[in-house]
Amino acid sequence: MVFAVLGKLLAITWVKINKMIPKSKTTTIISSADGIYSGLSMSIILFLFTIMFLAFTIISVADKVPPMKEIPFQPGEKLKYRGTWGIIPAGELTLEVLPKETINGIEAYHFVMITKTNTIVDLIYKIRERQDSYVDTGMTHSIFYKKKTESKHPRDVSINFNWEKLEATYINFGRKKPPINILPGTFDPLALFYVLRFQNMKENSELYVPLTDGKLNIEVRTIVGKRDRIKIKEKMYDTFEITPNMEMIDKLDEVVKKSDHPQLKVWVTADEKKIPVKIRAKVGIISFDFDLETNLP
Repeated sequence: MVFAVLGKLLAITWVKINKMIPKSKTTTIISSADGIYSGLSMSIILFLFTIMFLAFTIISVADKVPPMKEIPFQPGEKLKYRGTWGIIPAGELTLEVLPKETINGIEAYHFVMITKTNTIVDLIYKIRERQDSYVDTGMTHSIFYKKKTESKHPRDVSINFNWEKLEATYINFGRKKPPINILPGTFDPLALFYVLRFQNMKENSELYVPLTDGKLNIEVRTIVGKRDRIKIKEKMYDTFEITPNMEMIDKLDEVVKKSDHPQLKVWVTADEKKIPVKIRAKVGIISFDFDLETNLP
């Protein structure tokens, strides 16, 4: 997915920069791009897919905020984002709502994310990827998920959800891993973009999110911060700024030094649609932005 790609690019670039920095007692050196990529990509997934929080449990500082009653998206919606590293173009991603389908006898929304790096980044780490997510029309849980990646590390992944047993099974190129236990109302990463938009939101609230990639089942606390106006492509947006509590992701301590922990933020429109308009990820001195390119009404 784009956030795994972003993690890989950040990791590789940060390692290259570290190799050019003279080593001293005050210099932190990361010795493995794959190691930091593993932690960073998971953290990005957790962040961007923890803000896209579950439908059945949103806990605010003052009280519980009920979910919206109307679905704020419809088949045919398409959102495009342009990625940059400073002023350098890095790639693009597209989020799209396709016509509803019936999966295992259940009517479901069909969400798609397509990610690709541009010719410049292709020289470092080329990615072409598609994710498909299927969620029940009540927006209460994921039904099926698949991802196909063309890169140096190709993937052909699917996640099967068994809600009678509360289990999820990860499959890659036909090889199954043992099923893991999941919480009621768990979503796959891509689905949570749209679950976010199904919820009400308020400043200074806390969100608790059950998330699975088929291998891990994690609940993460995310903080909705201040409401602010940001400018993208000469247009001003009224937004909420959202940040995860990175201290809850203990797994990062195994692969990324504390001084290099990612700093991650997302800005979503402060209206009934909650559309992400800006995504920022940073580790060390490396930072990437993904800005909405589609013109909103």
